[in-house]
Amino acid sequence: MGLVFADMSVSVDGYVTGPNDSRENPFGDGAQDLHAWLRPTASDDDRAVVEETVDRVGAIVMGRRSFEKNEGDGGWGDAGPMGDIPCFVVTHHAPHRPYPPVFTFVIDGVMSAIRQARQAAGDKDVHLFGATVMQQALPLGLVDEIHLHVMPVLVGGGTSLFGSLDSPVGLERIDAVVTPAATHLTFRVLGKDTPKDQEI
Repeated sequence: MGLVFADMSVSVDGYVTGPNDSRENPFGDGAQDLHAWLRPTASDDDRAVVEETVDRVGAIVMGRRSFEKNEGDGGWGDAGPMGDIPCFVVTHHAPHRPYPPVFTFVIDGVMSAIRQARQAAGDKDVHLFGATVMQQALPLGLVDEIHLHVMPVLVGGGTSLFGSLDSPVGLERIDAVVTPAATHLTFRVLGKDTPKDQEI
């Protein structure tokens, strides 16, 4: 099976959205440039980072809030964030109305969602979409890599990528790509107490 990785654009002060993020204001106040490295004006190196990420993903795990901010008209339409790649949405309650078949709603936690996603992904990797699922999965030893696209901006508030962690996590930097738009960092997660295959 492939790896489980988180991939996030983040400000220098550690935020993945600004304050007051919503469906109408998805990046939050003052955070419009957090994803500037994805714009058409980005460099070939930035585009190579995107292509490498998309090529490796076989399934996605996301939280319900990330889903509700982006699904449907005005968002992903009838697909998920990467087209027809299967998406597993961690939620407390399954929705009552139907959604496109690309989405599976998982009510028994992030561990179950990652297990199902790994089965769907086969030899490819599982992408953790959004801060919440990463924050839940990392303390459980379920995350293999963290990819950060550090943007040259200070947001000052909003959704902190690592704000909910209450114990140290060892990381090994395994790649760094610097472009005019961003600093792309890849870390391997170290020191997981229980092998991931035993956990899930």
